[in-house]
Amino acid sequence: MAPYFFSNIFLAHSMSSEGLQRCFVLHRRPYSESSLILDVFSEEYGRITLMSKGARSKRSNLKGALQPFTPLLLKWSGNGSMKTLRQAEPISLGLPLMGINLYSAMYINELVGRVLVAEVAMPALFHDYLHALTELAQADNPEPALRRFELAMLSAMGYGVDFLHCAGTGEPIDPEMTYRYREQKGFIASVRRDNLTFLGNELIAISERRFTTKEQLKAAKRFTRIALKPYLGGKPLKSRELFLSMVPRARSIGK
Repeated sequence: MAPYFFSNIFLAHSMSSEGLQRCFVLHRRPYSESSLILDVFSEEYGRITLMSKGARSKRSNLKGALQPFTPLLLKWSGNGSMKTLRQAEPISLGLPLMGINLYSAMYINELVGRVLVAEVAMPALFHDYLHALTELAQADNPEPALRRFELAMLSAMGYGVDFLHCAGTGEPIDPEMTYRYREQKGFIASVRRDNLTFLGNELIAISERRFTTKEQLKAAKRFTRIALKPYLGGKPLKSRELFLSMVPRARSIGK
């Protein structure tokens, strides 16, 4: 199934009055002898944690369905921080993600799991997540999809940055000038060159989410790392460590 057709099928699949919600599993881990704990990203409830009792038993019809990158309709109950899964219906097979693109999708899952506050609805970001996965399923280069999703996540969390105007003068960004990023203020014209400085054309590309050169992609990656660092803290990303250990050429490509 073509990725974009898959995306349309998922979004067109109506949720029933039974309380089923469109969801993706971000991460799963075994619990007791036959159960699973699921970290889930849902369209209407944001990031939630579910207990799926008996999901690993031989008789369970959900063993192959409760996997990352598989579109699901889920229903749960409970009022605590961990809900109990009551019903699960896979809408289709999972997206065909392989190699570097699979590790990139794992990175996106880890970002959602670590950065988003639990049980805060972000339906627009859920759609951005779905679009990122469908793009990764057919992209030769995963970098643009990763940068667009990171920027969408920052925007959804209220990390507002004006990429099109100088924070010092209010003048439109000049594509040929250099600007230095100042946290909580924005970009200010500067002759100084360091990790916090960007060319005007790079800022315009970030604003438009369109990256036509390697330099623009590198600048977007540099900015999102700066912006996401306070949310991630000093704890390394497991997906990045796995990526570097399993894919030798990742050291020259990187996420």
